[in-house]
Amino acid sequence: MRFRWNYLPVFLVLFALVFLGCAAGDPTRWNAANPAGFWTGLWHGIISIITFIISLFSKNVKMYECFNNGGWYDFGFLLGVILVWGGGGGVTSNASRRGRIRRRD
Repeated sequence: MRFRWNYLPVFLVLFALVFLGCAAGDPTRWNAANPAGFWTGLWHGIISIITFIISLFSKNVKMYECFNNGGWYDFGFLLGVILVWGGGGGVTSNASRRGRIRRRD
């Protein structure tokens, strides 16, 4: 089945709406009395690349929530970033495996 180029604008609009829908929520939601927790940190870590791109053009959008509950928010944020980016463990294990194969030759 061939791709129809007349569907490209529809696809681009849907793609943009999905990613704009991932932006962080209301900045006044979190404060010192109601800090952001693990689940908020996880969500902010997952959408971190989108939030970073938006923050380059807007002064109102920040990547990291200042009013958080400490370690649990940080853990959620880091876990969200790792889920999206995949960590780096696979790269190093593949490189060491290739090195072992070359040494045998």
